[in-house]
Amino acid sequence: MTNKKSSITTSASSIDNIYSLDGKVPVGKSIPFGLQHVLAMFVANIAPIMIVAGACGLTAQNTAALIQTAMIVAGIGTLVQLFSVWRLGARLPIVMGISFTFVSIFCYVGPRWGYEAVIGAVLVGGCIEGILGLFAKYWRGLVAPIVAACVVTAIGFSLLSVGANSFGGGNGAEDFGSLQNWILGTITLVCCLGFHIIAKGHVKQLSVLFGLVVGYIVAVFMGMVDFSALESVKVLSVPEFLPFKPVFNINAIISVMLIFLVSATETIGDTSAMTSTVLHREPTDKEISGALACDGFVSSVSALFGCMPITSFSQNVGLLAMTKVINRYTIATGAAIMIIAGLIPAVGAVLATLPEAVLGGCTIMMFGNIVLSGLQMIGNCGYTQRNITIAALSLSVGLGFTQVPEIFAIFPDIIRTVFAENCVAVVFLSAILLNLLLPEETDKTAQM
Repeated sequence: MTNKKSSITTSASSIDNIYSLDGKVPVGKSIPFGLQHVLAMFVANIAPIMIVAGACGLTAQNTAALIQTAMIVAGIGTLVQLFSVWRLGARLPIVMGISFTFVSIFCYVGPRWGYEAVIGAVLVGGCIEGILGLFAKYWRGLVAPIVAACVVTAIGFSLLSVGANSFGGGNGAEDFGSLQNWILGTITLVCCLGFHIIAKGHVKQLSVLFGLVVGYIVAVFMGMVDFSALESVKVLSVPEFLPFKPVFNINAIISVMLIFLVSATETIGDTSAMTSTVLHREPTDKEISGALACDGFVSSVSALFGCMPITSFSQNVGLLAMTKVINRYTIATGAAIMIIAGLIPAVGAVLATLPEAVLGGCTIMMFGNIVLSGLQMIGNCGYTQRNITIAALSLSVGLGFTQVPEIFAIFPDIIRTVFAENCVAVVFLSAILLNLLLPEETDKTAQM
């Protein structure tokens, strides 16, 4: 009787179906829940674009156009994950967005070889990840949970300096570290923290957005917002195809390809976390394969329009776990909102005027959360002697050696380019090798 009743409920359009994966929900009632997912990831979706654009010296008009494209690509990627196209997509409530994982490497590649080299590397790397995703069942076992945990921790640590640079006004800013930037960044950070402490329930998810809005308003009154990019904005526009001609630099491709592998481990972790906490089961090989293939191939499509790679968003996985709203059609309304917003250039142009100090005040706490998420993942793997060894050595080598890049002086240029200042790549490679070399029998030792 219970199963029969459940099937009847999910076949009819009902608000109760928001807790069902496939049930239909009235569009009007599903919009607030879809919007909530958009708001939970909105800042994180545009922040990587703004950070990388600033590091690469792109104009405000370029940045606005990329933000516009980022929202459209995130919406399309989410729809592919929800409903799948061929073997692309997991058919799970996975929300996609521009990945923070690539920020540090793009801030390294872009200033050296140009943003065009970033686009060329994303085109190649996305296709390779997509192909690997289609055959994920053959190699999935190489990326053990402890490897993914170390990688996430390293990503968090690598982004702390990025957040600090934004807090100070942005790389190369003439007023870097000025009193104005300190005041603006601090106000934004305090607003984020205060809202998170005071707000209750689902509203807590909007703490970053609240800080961003308050910080932006304060920046306007401080005369720190440049509205020149709004002068020639169109009412409606579609992204330009190949706004940046791809440059295929082998050093950039190898560097970015390593981070695509890192991103793949994150997607596996996000998909596993979502199915275990919400659906109470492990993800199937088909779901993992579809999620990774979507990550890769849609990232390549993103590059064709000048944008950065996309991946699953961990904060939305947390939102799913908290609200239990997993309905694919409900979340699809959020994807539709992103696409519509991306077609209105004024949205991107306004967001492009956001001062770096405001962005830094918002992101510094977000990056700290990534560090803590990685540490929690390490704890969830269990403190066996083997896991401790993998985590301790890979993080020590990855974070330690890259703080002293001169230590790589004996290696060829291509090795120095990829690893000397890229702690995530070093941690990923070290953790993979240790996981393969350390005997499993070590796990039988007593936990500490």
